[in-house]
Amino acid sequence: MASARIIVIGAGMGGLAAAARLAHAGHAVTLLERAGTPGGKMRQVPSDAGPVDAGPTVLTLRHVFDALFEDLGARLDDHVTLVPEPLLARHFWPDGSQLDLHADLDQSAEAVGAFAGARAAGQFRAFCTRTRALYDAFETPMIETAVPDRAAVTGLVMRNPRLIGAMAPGLSLAARLARDFSDPRLRQLFGRYATYVGGSPYTAPALLSLVWQAEAAGVWRVEGGMHALARAIEDLAQNQGVALHYDAEVAQIDVSGGRARGVTMGNGDHFKCDAVVFNGDPRAVAHGHLGTGVLDAVAPEAVTPRSLSAEVWSFAATPHGRDLAHHNVFFGRDPRTEFEAIARGAPPRDPTLYVCAQDRGTGAAPPAPERFEIIVNAAPDSPEQEFEECHRRTFQTLKDRRLSFDPPPGPEALTTPAGFESLFPGSGGALYGRSPEGMMAAFARPTARSRVPGLYLAGGGAHPGAGVPMATLSGRHAAETILSDRIST
Repeated sequence: MASARIIVIGAGMGGLAAAARLAHAGHAVTLLERAGTPGGKMRQVPSDAGPVDAGPTVLTLRHVFDALFEDLGARLDDHVTLVPEPLLARHFWPDGSQLDLHADLDQSAEAVGAFAGARAAGQFRAFCTRTRALYDAFETPMIETAVPDRAAVTGLVMRNPRLIGAMAPGLSLAARLARDFSDPRLRQLFGRYATYVGGSPYTAPALLSLVWQAEAAGVWRVEGGMHALARAIEDLAQNQGVALHYDAEVAQIDVSGGRARGVTMGNGDHFKCDAVVFNGDPRAVAHGHLGTGVLDAVAPEAVTPRSLSAEVWSFAATPHGRDLAHHNVFFGRDPRTEFEAIARGAPPRDPTLYVCAQDRGTGAAPPAPERFEIIVNAAPDSPEQEFEECHRRTFQTLKDRRLSFDPPPGPEALTTPAGFESLFPGSGGALYGRSPEGMMAAFARPTARSRVPGLYLAGGGAHPGAGVPMATLSGRHAAETILSDRIST
């Protein structure tokens, strides 16, 4: 197969993975990134204690990253240090109750029993069995394949009718969890996993309960923060011969004869190529941010409705009050009021708050000050809020939960939905692309092959979906699709 010139737009996880794989296959790959660093949403910002994560905080499904490096003749452990965390997350409720979940299922079941009783422990084990069956059943025909096949999935379910009950078709995740757990706190805890892919437990399908299995299989802390993983894959790509260019904004994907054949830069320069990979929110393509020639490359239903956004705080301070783990969740009193407000485009009054204590974890002695990232769910395309209101909503709520920070962060520490739209134009601030609501949402996302020949898609807005491992897999799907198309033509 003759070498091709391929341009990848965006150095997020999907773009980096696609570029590295395509270069390894012998193609001339140029990667263009409008920011000054790799990683996309997996970014860092400065703080008084050093760079602090301002994007994803949880590394799960490590095998995805091991496979990427191994496929390219390298070892992940030679490029980044990953520390397994036996404590998955620490959870706090307004009534003062607290629950730790662990990588060891028996330890988690024992903790659930001490927290909510023997019946709850049994319900937790049954939930883990059901979700494990779902994950095992759908990993290959959905996640691992470049184009999910409805007929294959239907056949799988027909051959395994027990999956129908486990899937609970027609039920939302919240409705299914009401059957799974008698304790409302456990329903709230496992409903939170819908937000991992940008959804509400009240509109996401019950099938999304399988997201728990990604975390149950293990969580790793990345030394240097999650951005270090992006740097490691950047090194991998450069070692394969990828030419990376930062502060390089693409204004338009050039189309000729019905095919993507190059790009025009913001400064007017033109670059020709044989294929383009867009690693960004597909909504940007559909809304004309990459030119009129590719407006029809993505179906409208592939980018709407939109996923959650967030208010994200990244800062350094000294904490007071609570004994924090690396990953911490402070729940609101009533999750329904939180998601009802977000559905109206309004900020929730009593939100659930996720707190990552970046310098804490197994064997880690936190310095003073420590680095923190706090994530508050928010609506995409929402009006800009006054800083004081955002600050009160987050830090007064935490203070009510007996956690405070000294000094409190200032405006420079906050990224709002409008800020995410500015960082990632065309996204509307949505962090996960299309919302996962509806039974067929997994089939609605765009796949690697767009409607415009020569234009391919990667990133969390494309199949198989949101999250660092899924975005990385999307890069594999894009690379394999390009290679397949070139062989067939």
